[in-house]
Amino acid sequence: MKTINKYVSILLVAALSLSACSDWMNAEPEGATKTADQKADASAQNPAAAAADISAIYAQFIQLYAGLGDLGFERHSDFGYAAICLFTESQGQDFVGPNIGYNWFGFSDWQAIRDNTLTTTDGLISHLVWNEYYKIIRACNTVIEGADRKDPGAQRHNLSQALAVRAFCYLQLSQLYQKPYSDATKSLPCVPIVKENMTPEQQESNPRASLEDVFKLIFEDLDYACDSLEGFVRVDKGYVDQAVAFGLRARANLIKGEWAAAAADADKALQLSGATPLSLDEAAKPGFASAKAHNVLWANIIVETNDIVQTGIVNWPSHLSSFYGDGYTGVGATRWIASALFDEIADSDVRKGWWLNEDLESPLLDVEGYNALKEAILALETPYQNVKFGTGDGTVTGLGAAAADWILMRAEELILIKAEGLAKSGGDGAGTLTQFVQANRDPSYSVAQHGLSLEDEIWWQRRVELWGEGFAWGDIVRLNKDITRTTSSNWPDAWAKQDVKASSGIYLWRIPQSEIETNKGISEADNNPFVSF
Repeated sequence: MKTINKYVSILLVAALSLSACSDWMNAEPEGATKTADQKADASAQNPAAAAADISAIYAQFIQLYAGLGDLGFERHSDFGYAAICLFTESQGQDFVGPNIGYNWFGFSDWQAIRDNTLTTTDGLISHLVWNEYYKIIRACNTVIEGADRKDPGAQRHNLSQALAVRAFCYLQLSQLYQKPYSDATKSLPCVPIVKENMTPEQQESNPRASLEDVFKLIFEDLDYACDSLEGFVRVDKGYVDQAVAFGLRARANLIKGEWAAAAADADKALQLSGATPLSLDEAAKPGFASAKAHNVLWANIIVETNDIVQTGIVNWPSHLSSFYGDGYTGVGATRWIASALFDEIADSDVRKGWWLNEDLESPLLDVEGYNALKEAILALETPYQNVKFGTGDGTVTGLGAAAADWILMRAEELILIKAEGLAKSGGDGAGTLTQFVQANRDPSYSVAQHGLSLEDEIWWQRRVELWGEGFAWGDIVRLNKDITRTTSSNWPDAWAKQDVKASSGIYLWRIPQSEIETNKGISEADNNPFVSF
C-alpha cells in the first residue's frame, strides 16, 4: 500500500491568474481571432482538427487539476467531473465519510457552499466546481464555433455532441446556483451564459442570466442534438449519441417539471440504446466501474495513461472504491451509507449487499477477484462502508485498478425518471417502478413497502440505486427536500447535527470570488446571499 501524504504542496503563484469563465471561452492562440465561417471552413478542411476538438470536450471531464490548477493549486480532490459528484454527494444526508485528514471530501458547517474565497480549503471547492463546468463549456463552444450547421455529416454530429454536453453543464450549474425551476423562480438570476462567438466586451461583462433563459438554451441545445444525432455511430460510450441526448433531455424535463415529456424521453433513450438494468445476479457484485456494462449509456472512459490514473491517488477509485488498496480508501477515507437509509433496505433487496452491515458482512466481499482485499477491508472496522464500487480491472492494486470508468448515465436512472414522470402526469409510475425493482433488485418488493407517497418512494429508490453517483444533491434541490442527518448513527460528530431545512436558503452555492473579480457583469451584491447555518 502506498504511503499517502495528505498535504499536497500548494503552489501559489506570485500573482494569481484568476481566469473567470468570461476570460476562457473564445480566445484563440496568441490573441488571434477567427470568424465563425473561418472556423467552419478550417474544420471542413482539417477533419483531424475537428476530431481533436470534440475529443477535448470529453478529456476535460477527467482532467487532472482542471478546477484549480489555473489558480495555482493542486488538490487531491481535483480530478474532473467525478470529483464534483463526490463533493455534491457529501453535502446530502446519505453519503457519509470519516472526519479525518485523509478525507478530501469532508465538510464543516456547510462552508463549501457559503465560502466563495480563495483563502480557505472550503472556499476552493466553489472555484473547483465552477471552473470545471465552464472549462467544459469552453471546449464545447470551440466545437460549436467551428461547425457548419448545414453540414449533414461529421460536423453536424460534432456540433450536436458539443451542444448536448454544454446543455448538461448548464443543467448541473442550475441546480447549484438557483432554486428549482417554477413559474415563481424562473425570473431569478442563475449563472452567466457563455456562448460561442461572444465578443471580448460581452465576455468581460456577462451578468447572471435568468433561470428561464438558462433553460431556454438548455432545451435549444438538446432539441438540436436529439434531432441531429440520428444515425450517428460513436466510437465508444465516452461520446454522446442520440440515446444519450434523449436521456439528457429527460433529465432536463424532469428538473423543469415537464413530467410527461420526461417519461417519454427516458423511454426513447432506453429504446434507442438497448440498455437494460443489471440483473439480480449482476447487481450482487462490485461494479459501476466499466462503460462496457450493458446498463451503461454514457461514461467518462478512463485508461491507465490518463494523468489522473498515473498519479495513483488523484482519481475516483482512490476516494470511493473500498477495493482500491493503493488509494485514500486504503488508509481509512472510506465512504459509507447513512445508517438510517441502510436500515430501511429490505434483506431481500440485493442492494443491501452494496454496503457492509453492522457486523462487517456483505456477500460482495466474497466475489471472485475482489475477495483478495477482504481482510484489509474488514480491518478498517467500518460498518456501512460501501462495497458497491469496484475497480477498473477487478484487481485491488496497481494502475489497472485505478483506470475505472465513471458512469454518467445508465438504464436504471432512466427507468426511475420514467416512473417519476409517469407518476406525476397521470400514468402508471407505480407499475413501472414495481416491475423494475421486482425483476432486478428485490423480488419481494411492494411499492407500499416503506409507507411513503409514490413521489417519495421513487426518491427513496433513487437514493439507494444511485447512491454515490452524483445525483443526490440535484434530487434534494429539485424536490425541495430537507436534509436530515440526526437519524443516522454513523454521521461523525462534526456534521451529525447538521439537519437543514430546504427553506433556509443555504442550499444555493455562492459564485466564486475569482469570477466576481474578473467579470464586470457580476458584483458581490449580485451573488447568492450568505446564509448562516
